Amino acid sequence: MKKIQTQGVHHITINGADRQTSIDFWEGVLGMPFIFEQPNLDNPNEGHLYFDPGDGRLITIFTNEDLKPDATPVPEAVGSLHHLALNVSQATFWQIAARLDVRGVDHSGPVDRGFMDSIYFRDPLGLRLELASYRFEPPEGCRHAEVMIEAHKIRVARGDHHIDREHLADAIELLVELKQNSLSEDRSSRNAY
Repeated sequence: MKKIQTQGVHHITINGADRQTSIDFWEGVLGMPFIFEQPNLDNPNEGHLYFDPGDGRLITIFTNEDLKPDATPVPEAVGSLHHLALNVSQATFWQIAARLDVRGVDHSGPVDRGFMDSIYFRDPLGLRLELASYRFEPPEGCRHAEVMIEAHKIRVARGDHHIDREHLADAIELLVELKQNSLSEDRSSRNAY
């Protein structure tokens, strides 16, 4: 028996309401370019809108002009989606609360997650969204996941509760040492002062 190896999220599809509500939120609030639309090929009564969340992948929305927005929170039952997290830069992250406030959108305010900053709010249809921003950039040639794995190992070895900035910094240092060559025979920390 062999695995089915995934290579990233291809797209996420959300049940929407009317077409304009989706365009106004996904492009007008979150800045995702509306890149194309077509009929829902499984239901001729629905449209299918496609948005680029910023990484070339897709967020798609099924729309139906007979449905009106309902902001009732989406149920959080076993097996259902708790929230959808989208990546933002640190520069953007620190503007989110004010930009939601201008629109009258309730939100959590910035939440410290140790390795990232988060803010939570609901879309016009009750879906909980998280806008998240890593507090680090991985070294050249590495992915965020590689830094997180090493930071986790460091955290566990130290007996710390959760990953925080120090674990990230130490993981980045380790990855640079492992993956990038140096002419120095001794790459240990020194005091040059």
